[in-house]
Amino acid sequence: MADSPLLQRLEGLDARFEEIKTLITDPSVIADQPRYVKLTKEYKHLEDLLKVANQYKKITGDIAEAKQLLEEETDPEMKEMAKEEIEANQSQLPKLEEEIKLKLIPEDPEDSKNVVLEIRGGTGGDEACLFAGDLARMYVRFCERKGWKVEMSSCSPGAAGGYKEVVFSITGDNVYGTLKYESGVHRVQRVPVTETQGRVHTSAASVAVLPEAEPFEVHINEGEIKWDTFRSGGAGGQNVNKVNSGVRLRYMWTNPNTGEQQEILIECTETRDQPKNKERALARLRTFIYDHEHQKYVDDIANRRKTLVSTGDRSAKIRTYNYPQGRITDHRIGYTVYNLPAFMDGDIQDCIDHLIVAENAEKLKEAEL
Repeated sequence: MADSPLLQRLEGLDARFEEIKTLITDPSVIADQPRYVKLTKEYKHLEDLLKVANQYKKITGDIAEAKQLLEEETDPEMKEMAKEEIEANQSQLPKLEEEIKLKLIPEDPEDSKNVVLEIRGGTGGDEACLFAGDLARMYVRFCERKGWKVEMSSCSPGAAGGYKEVVFSITGDNVYGTLKYESGVHRVQRVPVTETQGRVHTSAASVAVLPEAEPFEVHINEGEIKWDTFRSGGAGGQNVNKVNSGVRLRYMWTNPNTGEQQEILIECTETRDQPKNKERALARLRTFIYDHEHQKYVDDIANRRKTLVSTGDRSAKIRTYNYPQGRITDHRIGYTVYNLPAFMDGDIQDCIDHLIVAENAEKLKEAEL
């Protein structure tokens, strides 16, 4: 058992863990923020892996000792106790082995990041905007259950309700690692409130989940940003309508993957404080650029994994919400449940768990573990 392939894969990790433990206390490393952040993430990952690995080593050692006792012992009662110990310990091994294999796969460095969540009404006119509003409520309710902080950055209301477009900033623990599966086109089948004949219509909304970029990950020449200010509309008291707290930035960006230039336009009316709105508009600009500059990396992952689980091809229909039957179907993994009211109220964790299991199975196959 001691020379099992799995234990061989764990060799050297203790030494690397101790090396990183020393490095992250070094002032020169702490001063180098990109390196420091990378090392602290590796430290946490190795700490979790070694905790499970040490448990695995202890159990395999206990099994080896019990087997030796079984061979040498003559007392029937002691032999029976040794057998029971072997069986009890061996029953724990498969789960631990699976956990170690998953932890041996390099984590997606994006998973721990906060996100910018964009929802847009698609085909279907007013009904698509209403559905975009329903999805927005679903994600806000889900985030509340997770204890995450949700702030609306901007929105464009639909004529009959809902949103033509709405953007949220979401902060918390492992936000991108959880919500990344939601990127794509969401389709709804139901009778619109405007339908007099009672016919079921199909409309859609698109969801984009973007990992929020850290300031040191994206280079922006802030001197080239053109800023405008304007009065925010909507609720919020007299101040919102009388003070130029809303900000709009324009920035010419060159895509390093294609060489093409495009103007990025971002508005932020999230708070009554203009400097805070500027800060949040800059954060969205960083996220937009980071997302587009890393698109080649994202596409490479998508090409390797048939379910596109980790990236959610943004033009692909990933899920259908059928109201007449109370059914939700995720087309990537064939997941179907009949709890639509609860699902739309934010109870989406079970679907995400199934997507995580599907992606992990692909990762294990890819890594040949």
